[in-house]
Amino acid sequence: MCGITGQYNFERHEPVERETIVRMARSIAHRGPDDEGFFIAGPVGLGFRRLSIIDLAGGHQPMSDVEETVWIIFNGEIYNYKELRAELQSKGHQFRTNSDTEVIIHGYKEWSTDVFNHLNGMFGLAIWDVPNERLVLARDAMGIKLIYYKIDNGQLTFGSEIRAILAAGDSRPAVDPVALNLFLRFRYTPSPLTIFRGIRKLAPGTMLVAEKGQCREERWYKFIPTPFPIPKKKEEAACELLELYRGAVKRHLLSDVPVGVLLSGGLDSGLLLALMNEQGGPWPAYTIGYGESFEDDELTDAGETAARLGARHIRIKLYQTEFERSLPKIVECLEEPIATSSIVPMYFVSQCARQDVKVALIGQGPDELFGGYKRHLGIHYGNWWRGLPTGLRSMTGFAVNRLPRNEMLKRGVRSLGSEDRLERYQDVFSLAPAETIDGLFRDDILPQDQSNGRKLVNYWGELLPQIEYTDELGGFQLLEIRCSLPDELLMYADKLSMAHSLEVRVPYLDRTVVEYVQRLGANLKVRKGTPKWLHRQVCQNYLSPRILKGKKRGFAANVVDEWFRSSLNGALREVLLDESSLMFGLLNPKPVRRLLEGHQSGRQDNHKLLFSLVMFEQWLRGARSRQGQLTSAAPKGMHAVHLAS
Repeated sequence: MCGITGQYNFERHEPVERETIVRMARSIAHRGPDDEGFFIAGPVGLGFRRLSIIDLAGGHQPMSDVEETVWIIFNGEIYNYKELRAELQSKGHQFRTNSDTEVIIHGYKEWSTDVFNHLNGMFGLAIWDVPNERLVLARDAMGIKLIYYKIDNGQLTFGSEIRAILAAGDSRPAVDPVALNLFLRFRYTPSPLTIFRGIRKLAPGTMLVAEKGQCREERWYKFIPTPFPIPKKKEEAACELLELYRGAVKRHLLSDVPVGVLLSGGLDSGLLLALMNEQGGPWPAYTIGYGESFEDDELTDAGETAARLGARHIRIKLYQTEFERSLPKIVECLEEPIATSSIVPMYFVSQCARQDVKVALIGQGPDELFGGYKRHLGIHYGNWWRGLPTGLRSMTGFAVNRLPRNEMLKRGVRSLGSEDRLERYQDVFSLAPAETIDGLFRDDILPQDQSNGRKLVNYWGELLPQIEYTDELGGFQLLEIRCSLPDELLMYADKLSMAHSLEVRVPYLDRTVVEYVQRLGANLKVRKGTPKWLHRQVCQNYLSPRILKGKKRGFAANVVDEWFRSSLNGALREVLLDESSLMFGLLNPKPVRRLLEGHQSGRQDNHKLLFSLVMFEQWLRGARSRQGQLTSAAPKGMHAVHLAS
């Protein structure tokens, strides 16, 4: 586990400056405090920071084969590396270390870029192929680890974090208005965009290949879920799923350093702890709480699970004053604005866990895999809605839109009526209609091609073959796993844990688990209005009935949402009303004020969109203070807003 950086002058092959690579690597020293390494050879330079997890003595990077024909820098863990090592040894490959990194080197020599299809794990990596003068960047299938890159004037610059790319040059970073538009609509910036113009991130399961003076981006992960020829019976599916879970947890516990678990009060992390116990223990379990004034607190339920399963329970208290005080620091760690409540508890629980362990398992994944959110119920039963007579739908939609607040229900009624599958899915993800988001911008800031609202649909286009055989719910979930999960939840999990030099692992996103579940029908995921039905069947053997019946709380999301609502009457409200706020270089104060007024009057529940605006303002202020200057860099002929400190 580490941070990687590098440059390749792929057009004119000028030498890379060592000082630049060193500066880039040291900008992300928090990702790897244990070691650093560099490889500089003419037009290519690779930098590395290491957090030692496996093969503590032999895993130094950059690493090469004996002949020094293939070099690699690798951020992540490969959980099936021992099996791959044995397979490659049978083909004549000889190894010098016990690290998973070396397996990728020999796998590349054996299978070229098809090596990625052999890997079960999380990775963001760069491979320098010396004979072919080829640089390959790749992101794992589930997008657990990130790769950012910038191509400018024949030079490719990349890194595990954006700050490494910014450290490479002296150009001012610029806000991309289209990316901002998507952030305000979805609460995160979807791949391949970032909030910075000209800096992109690889989408999950894709690679960037630079050779022969050109760069090309292509998808290497092309798994197409097809339903099982004979539909799985519930007992059979539950048994098979449990065995897949057990295998995944066993692989994810592989470590030469201490391991713990981030424990909420719900099903997913509770089952995770139970399965960890089958491999050893007792394990330290870390839970965030919010103070005695909140009855809706996860500490009690998590404590019950920890006691039942014999874990050493470590409790962390988080208070509203700390929430407000810590937002700027958390936004700085994220590098891009993300308006998800659970970023705050994730930051503090990672900070606490790192005092004891270097690795922590986390229970993300089952909600997306099995339909754990309210939006999944709407998707699942959407065909029924579209089957109603047009007049009845219109009348019902009119009545729903007149309801005070209930924004989620209004969005559902609006989105599920769309006949275009991808547009329907996009509308379900959206916090507000495209015209509402577009209306927040000043005139001439957005491109005039009128396609801002379709950007995400366009990026999803190449995934259409992968959803061809899925049912309505399965297609939506595949896009979640390719987009919102990696670019929102997994992105902040990586950034906020590595800010404290903690590696988090996600066993439920093991490829064997994901690819099995994607072949199951919706009837095993949502049944009689019960979400995560099959997952719950597995949990029954391990967790108490009270935990099984408990309501979904999220990872402290409900409490933080409430804190934010109350904060709208204080300092955060002033951010939205102050016309000197930096966001108003791009946005129009009047529609923002209307959003706030509608929310405070009780007519609407706009707290998610307002939270997004506050997070964007916090991000702008932090970027200004760190960079000295920041510009919106609008296209030629449009406004360019300079934010000088």
